[in-house]
Amino acid sequence: MLTWSYSQFTPDPDGTPFDRLFKLFKELLMHSSGNIAEAMAWMTELDKKYDLTDAEYGISDFIQDLKDKGYITEKNGQMDGATPTSKLEIALRKQALSDIFDDLQKSKRGKHNTKIIGQGDEITEESRSYEYGDNLDKLSMTESLKNAQINHGIDDFRLTQQDLEIRETFYQTQTSTVLMIDISHSMILYGEDRITPAKKVAMALAELITTQYQKDTLDIIVFGNDAWQIQIKDLPYLQVGPYHTNTVSGLELAMDILRKRKNPNKQIMMITDGKPTCIKKGKKYYKNAYGLDKQILNRTLGLAVKCRKLNIPITTFMIARDPYLVNFVDQFTKANNGKAFYSSLTGLGEFIFMDYKANKRKSR
Repeated sequence: MLTWSYSQFTPDPDGTPFDRLFKLFKELLMHSSGNIAEAMAWMTELDKKYDLTDAEYGISDFIQDLKDKGYITEKNGQMDGATPTSKLEIALRKQALSDIFDDLQKSKRGKHNTKIIGQGDEITEESRSYEYGDNLDKLSMTESLKNAQINHGIDDFRLTQQDLEIRETFYQTQTSTVLMIDISHSMILYGEDRITPAKKVAMALAELITTQYQKDTLDIIVFGNDAWQIQIKDLPYLQVGPYHTNTVSGLELAMDILRKRKNPNKQIMMITDGKPTCIKKGKKYYKNAYGLDKQILNRTLGLAVKCRKLNIPITTFMIARDPYLVNFVDQFTKANNGKAFYSSLTGLGEFIFMDYKANKRKSR
């Protein structure tokens, strides 16, 4: 059973009492996998310990506001049957985005630059001489007039084709991403919660793509003994199961999804905390939880190579640093020619953000 240790909570001095409690409620809801009654029980305990409310606004008022504002619905008037609404799910994703991808508010909406300079969409600070066929809407008037003055002087001022300067641009691309999330038992092993940070990252990435990179696609896969696809709305309720780690099944499903995507750039991101311990042979499972089994390892590395040949890079985010796990990830990354990060639970979001942004800069 998981246990929780609460630290001192310092309320935000800004905002209404509802706003301050709502932020905490959303965080607790992530840890409870969307169980509103459980999150409320934790809030009540925190209120007793840290005096989150006062005589004018209590937990009961907060619950009523949640209902009135359309964030939760009750079943038969009982909190035990309360469920989050789609409005609350969106609010959870927005908070995850705010928490993890702080500086994304300044990024371009729905676009990714490439390293290729040419007749693209995103104007840069660089310029070059005009060439026949260049679009005149990219004309740099300041540089062109400056050239005309230098070349012809004030007394004989004129603007010729040789004076014209064109602002360089980057091509912009679309990207299809499959995010794989490990939901094997080790994600909560020894009482350490690894699944909640993984969920928050997935929710933040989903909010990022759907609101700021609208031409991109994001598919989410969870993998344990098997792998299956989930919807964005399912992320808050994701739970770890009594599963082994069938990385092969996850990669196979990810590749099947990406084959159907028409975007020129494709990538897989995998969040995991352990080695592959399971594959399927026909209808039966072959499992070995005690070491890097050769049969399981060879199948996994084989798929890494296959993805490399299909030009699908895999970025692995390993939430563990055991030497034998690092060795496996090194082999996997070399086979795919991908990337790997060995991150702490707190740094996971930053790593995902950095890599997602970097992988958008692809040539076409």
